[in-house]
Amino acid sequence: MAAAKSNVNVKIDTIVKETAIRLLDRMGIDQTTAIDMFYRQIIAERRLPFQPIVAPMLEEQLAAAIAKRNIPRVKLEADENGYAIVDKDKHPEIYDWSVNG
Repeated sequence: MAAAKSNVNVKIDTIVKETAIRLLDRMGIDQTTAIDMFYRQIIAERRLPFQPIVAPMLEEQLAAAIAKRNIPRVKLEADENGYAIVDKDKHPEIYDWSVNG
């Protein structure tokens, strides 16, 4: 006797879906089979078959980039409107960046 079947309805980004379908076609696997394989692997491993990670926040990415490039951190003062006050003689590279972008 065949096992009862059930539908799974999901919303997914169109580009992700189309790209996955093209790759699955090249593997000779349809979407239904791929999703069935994914679910069966979750059951077999009793976890996701990959390790999800938390994407770093923008502040963390910037701090990592600064650390990687050994860019010194400089604490700047701000005026009453919140605009940075940059001393041209003290921090010429920051002044140049703030003026020229």
